[in-house]
Amino acid sequence: MTGLDLVHYRGGRIFTAGEPAWAESLLARDGTIEFAGDTAAADSRADGARVVELDGAFVLPGFVDAHTHLLSLGKSLRQVDLFDAADLAEIQDRLATAAAADPAAPRVLGRSWLFGALDGRTPDRHMIDAAVADRPVYLAANDMHSAWVNTAALRELGIDADTPDPIGGRVGRDAEGEPDGMLYESAALLLMRRFLDSTVSDAERDVALAAAFEHYVADGVTAAVDMALGTEELATLERAFARGGGRLPLRVAGHWLVERTGRTEDEVAQVAAAAELSRRLSGPWLRVTGIKLMVDGVIDSCTAAMSAPFADGSHPGPIWDLDALTAVVTAADAAGLQVAMHAIGDSASDIALSALERAIAANGPRDRRHRIEHLETVTEANVLRLARLGVVASMQPVHADPAIQDNWRAMLGDDRVHRGYPWPEFTAAGAVVAFGSDAPTAPHPPLPNMYIATTRRSATNPRLPANIPGYALGLADAFAHATRHGAYSCRWERLTGRLAEGLAADFVVLDRDPFTEGPDSLLRAKVHAVVVAGERRT
Repeated sequence: MTGLDLVHYRGGRIFTAGEPAWAESLLARDGTIEFAGDTAAADSRADGARVVELDGAFVLPGFVDAHTHLLSLGKSLRQVDLFDAADLAEIQDRLATAAAADPAAPRVLGRSWLFGALDGRTPDRHMIDAAVADRPVYLAANDMHSAWVNTAALRELGIDADTPDPIGGRVGRDAEGEPDGMLYESAALLLMRRFLDSTVSDAERDVALAAAFEHYVADGVTAAVDMALGTEELATLERAFARGGGRLPLRVAGHWLVERTGRTEDEVAQVAAAAELSRRLSGPWLRVTGIKLMVDGVIDSCTAAMSAPFADGSHPGPIWDLDALTAVVTAADAAGLQVAMHAIGDSASDIALSALERAIAANGPRDRRHRIEHLETVTEANVLRLARLGVVASMQPVHADPAIQDNWRAMLGDDRVHRGYPWPEFTAAGAVVAFGSDAPTAPHPPLPNMYIATTRRSATNPRLPANIPGYALGLADAFAHATRHGAYSCRWERLTGRLAEGLAADFVVLDRDPFTEGPDSLLRAKVHAVVVAGERRT
């Protein structure tokens, strides 16, 4: 078929994520939908069309992962997966096995280990040394905000008793002041990551990104928001974009990471660089839409900024204080950039909203589309404030999986656990909720993510009790948050996210219909076909 051929996708059960919510047929030409409605009306308009019979199959818009890290996901696919390692012995066994399988590898990289697997013990370098001592081992925690390394890795990084903590991070230390093998926040996200990035070639990055694209498309994702782009990530995306002749396997909008340096002029200069990238990259396949700021850490390693201490008595502050954050947010807002702020703790979301209020007061009213990422613990007052400011609540159902909640709950240790991940509160207040995965901190496939959203049960162990079941969503709402609202979150609502006239023919065909079979079927459902811009990709 030529690019101008009319295609009639006929006779399905099509969830449009729009109004009306359901259709039976789609007409698409040159990658754009010309009609979505009943089959009889489509037949009358489809003279000469190539017909693709859907035979009653369930169709929905392509998923828009509203928060992911594509290159990191691709790299993680080749690392030792420790997510389901039950205990320290199993972690050690997997590391030893990986090291023995590739004795020439200069280092061992692993990912997704859980604090809960250590049964209350604090991870230290000697535990890894017992499995692999002859070369560096780097293990990113499941939340990606801390890392666990062995003695050889500390030596390779040049970290010793005299190494100062970086801004916004901490080197774990034992009672004698020696590094204990734990790196928190910027010590892992910047110090360790920069070193490891320097060991990877452009060719290896290209392979990793291609793998991420392949997995995403196969699972029904047709657009993604890459959250925290740096120089290497963007360069890799641009190489793929050029090789694809101005297209990518899926649409990518990105947020440029602004690093905390402690110098306002440097931080504002990073905003200016992001604004220039946004002017240069603004198309339907690759765009830089804003900046990303890390306001705090995470609950599992007690680095989130909370209004009250953690159960162990620790009470860290935010990575960005309000005045420093306001300067950057105001500059980005003035430049027309979307601001996305990682804020997990209730204090962090309060600071983020206050910075946005100051920016709005300084720059005047307009459509902004700023976002706060994660919002795992947030006060009811700030839910209302977020909605009033028109801020998008960017959240990840997979983070609420009961299988990974034990340590999360233990670190809070009080009534705060009863308001974790309160998705329906945001929509009740009038806010837009956009769902993503935050891969590779969590599995990227959207169907298990939708299962968690609609049941609050575990996609990996459905026998576990639901995690605050009163916060479960209906199927239509969950799918809308993962499609229509994901597109809205990156200003692509006039391009994709719904199946309607004038929008891209980006959609997914499943082998079963969860609306008729129930949410449990999401764990059995398979992607039968994926269409991106009218082109079948699977």
